[in-house]
Amino acid sequence: MSHNTDRSESPPASGAVPATQRSLAPDLARGFMLLIIATVHAHLFRDFAGAGGFSLAGPLDVGTTAVMALFAENRGYPMFAALFGYGLAQILRRRTAEGREWPWVRRLLRRRGRWLVVIGVAHTALLFHGDIIAVYGLIALVFTAALGMGDRRLLTHAFAWMAAGSLFYALASTLLFSAAAQSTGADVTWLSDALARLAVFPSFLPLMFALSVFPFLIGVWAGRRRLLEEPWRHLPLLRRTAAWGVGTSVAGGVPQALINIEVWNAAPAAEAVVFWLHLLTGYAGGFGYAAVIALIALRLDRRRDGRRGPVATALAATGQRSMTCYLLQSVAWLALIPPYTLDIGASLSDAQAVALGTAVWLATVVLAEALRRAGFRRGPAEWFLRRMTYGRPPEPASPG
Repeated sequence: MSHNTDRSESPPASGAVPATQRSLAPDLARGFMLLIIATVHAHLFRDFAGAGGFSLAGPLDVGTTAVMALFAENRGYPMFAALFGYGLAQILRRRTAEGREWPWVRRLLRRRGRWLVVIGVAHTALLFHGDIIAVYGLIALVFTAALGMGDRRLLTHAFAWMAAGSLFYALASTLLFSAAAQSTGADVTWLSDALARLAVFPSFLPLMFALSVFPFLIGVWAGRRRLLEEPWRHLPLLRRTAAWGVGTSVAGGVPQALINIEVWNAAPAAEAVVFWLHLLTGYAGGFGYAAVIALIALRLDRRRDGRRGPVATALAATGQRSMTCYLLQSVAWLALIPPYTLDIGASLSDAQAVALGTAVWLATVVLAEALRRAGFRRGPAEWFLRRMTYGRPPEPASPG
């Protein structure tokens, strides 16, 4: 096969895995991850809306804020990044099995990365300041070669990024948040908000990049072993990861929870160290959640009647359309939160904000399931990304 194969080649007919043949665990994990992201974003909207910190207006709010620190904040993004790496490993494996050579696959993955960056920049400009799509696109561009590394080299790079990347994020974000807290507010319009998002984007992108490389590389390692697709082959590892990952995450979240609920008034240096600990143990939490979901998916797939049930089916449909559902969350935030729209952000209590995030997530689950029932294999965002990555599918041959 020639090494100069380009985009003009049609994608292989087997490129899309039929929904009935898809592994449940990766899609289920993506669907659950979107719940964590929605509730975390909503919980932070008081700060974004200028209300300043958490409300802590009673036991329910205090408990909600503590639970978010222990189980959600900085726990969803690591799982998302790991699933992204897992997905790229799947693409490499499938394309290689079809006979594609590495240069062709590398160009494919980098083209996908470029379009993810384009989508992410548009998402930032039009909707939301906390985009992660462009972050993963940049990772795909920079670390495509990592898919060809041996395991030892891959893991060495991963753990180096775990230490350095999380420390950089903790220190830099602490400084940026302190500067933002001291800045004075002004009348916000959609245009000024969009310009502000684009102005912050060059600072936000490297921060999230540094935080996400480690779980991405671990996801690549896990994808090589098909940990989520064939969980029955890796039960001891998955059980240990589930127990130790979630346990470590909760224990590591306790100091941050105490700061968030204002039980501990930590000095700035101690607060930065606690935040770093929260990030590090958040990695464990993301991996632990993925392992728990893989074990649940295995149990569902082993049911005697062979049926997954409506809840698992809807969650998997959400995971299959995760980019569409993620973008729809941002549409909801734009309609509900800013002062130039419904402006409810500052008036939300902590518990109300988390309830709002859950409601927005549930709405996307309902929509994803409706798309599945209507016969749409992908959401609009997934369809667009695939078309831009592979090009137009070949026309069927006319009868001769």
